Amino acid sequence: MGHAAVRLFTHAQPAAQTHLRPGIVSGLSFSAGYALGFITHWLWDYLQLPRPGPRTERGIKPSAAAICLIISGIFLWQASAWQNSLRDLMGLEEVSGVRPFSIALIALALFTLLWLLVKLFRLTFRYLARKMRRFVPHRVSNLLGVVFAAALFWSIIDGVIFTLALRAADNSFQQLDELILDEIPPPADPMKAGSSHSLISWEALGGRGRRFVTQAPSAEDIGRFTEAETRDPARVYVGLSAADTPAERAELALNELIRIGAFERSVLLLATPTGRGWVDPSAQNTVEYLHRGDIATATIQYSYLPSHLALLFEGEYGAENARALFTTVYEYWSRLPEAQRPRLYLHGLSLGSLNSDLSFDFYDIIDDPFHGALWSGPPFRNETWRAVTSERDAGSPAWLPTFRNGSVVRFMNQYQGLGAPDQAWGDFRIAFLQYGSDPITFFEPQILYREPEWMREPRAPDVLPELRWFPVVTMLQLLGDLAVGRAPPGYGHSMAAEHYFDAWVALTEPQGWSREELARLRERFRQSH
Repeated sequence: MGHAAVRLFTHAQPAAQTHLRPGIVSGLSFSAGYALGFITHWLWDYLQLPRPGPRTERGIKPSAAAICLIISGIFLWQASAWQNSLRDLMGLEEVSGVRPFSIALIALALFTLLWLLVKLFRLTFRYLARKMRRFVPHRVSNLLGVVFAAALFWSIIDGVIFTLALRAADNSFQQLDELILDEIPPPADPMKAGSSHSLISWEALGGRGRRFVTQAPSAEDIGRFTEAETRDPARVYVGLSAADTPAERAELALNELIRIGAFERSVLLLATPTGRGWVDPSAQNTVEYLHRGDIATATIQYSYLPSHLALLFEGEYGAENARALFTTVYEYWSRLPEAQRPRLYLHGLSLGSLNSDLSFDFYDIIDDPFHGALWSGPPFRNETWRAVTSERDAGSPAWLPTFRNGSVVRFMNQYQGLGAPDQAWGDFRIAFLQYGSDPITFFEPQILYREPEWMREPRAPDVLPELRWFPVVTMLQLLGDLAVGRAPPGYGHSMAAEHYFDAWVALTEPQGWSREELARLRERFRQSH
């Protein structure tokens, strides 16, 4: 299995990772293959099936080892060419630093470490089984030995290593978030969040919030692309330390929105951030330009941890915060006269899209729905995304589904927008922006043992035809990409500003722009990365 792991990654590797990540995945694949062989050998003996004679066995082992070495060498030698084929697809320069011997050494080191851990587990199991053999039958003692050894190892890993590491990571990210940089001064405008007149102090915004509220485009910036009247966009951010509970943070956000006149704007956006509280500037700036600054945005931080850690250890807390913000703002918004309130939209990227999806129940809004949602890079756990993709119209691919002719839910990628000429888009709209090469969207646990639908023909244009499915190996490849994968904007999990632009234009239909003005503004964002 190890040789297949270096064959191809769904993401182009940065130069510093051309050895480490393939080496780790190859080591894990090597370990999985070894474990499969060991289990098969044990099962063969347990069933008392006939074994080859000593002379035949002595010939089989070296022959099998030689075949594996030859195949691994061929795959390792071609790793650079395979990686560069993917880089060429994504418009990146070729790399020549994929050293097969480095990958092999990393894989061997990881395999050795895991092999030693298994040996330690085996010694622990045998010791416990031997001690219990005085009191219970032989096979019962073996079973109990395995159970107790597994419980002991898991308690050490989960209760000590994971807990201490998570606590250290949380404290580190919290200190980084609370660091006040001198080069970012508090806003002087009293209508800005974090100002001396704001209900949210400069300190309570946190590092992410301070950058979010101060880096919005100005009315002057937006005015360079339109002759119409422009305004400074309004941004409200409530840091994790601003209040003790999600409900209190949501109430603080609502009061700040009321204070700055957010409900007098034409558009109100509830943006659910990623794990560390980050809101993608490419998504935020594009919609603010398109609506000439006549838009207010509110967001609440719910974690200091990166998204993949927050998803594992604080998943419910993120959904609880998103739900508190939506419920609090929606209740106030729905009581306003319909002709005098702003259009209300939701947005979230990655983990933010998952929590945004969980922030409301259709039955609670069906009598007075908000206007729509843009969810970009939805994780595979996103319930609405999974349901719609599973029930998509016949003939549409899993990587760009059509659902009920696009009357409510629509999908887009870097090659096709949200337009559906044969079907009008209703007043309530949900849009998904996703790329076929995004491992966070298209990972699924079942890849362990079956080929996923997105790897079948026809494939997304940004997924190489050379990519092949292997049991276990493909799942490890995607997990590697999911954890630390990076791709240029427009591929993988990196959303490009011009694609956000296209999504917001179709979803919100900003008025008063000529075709030439929109094209010039889109080009500005295309050149921004």
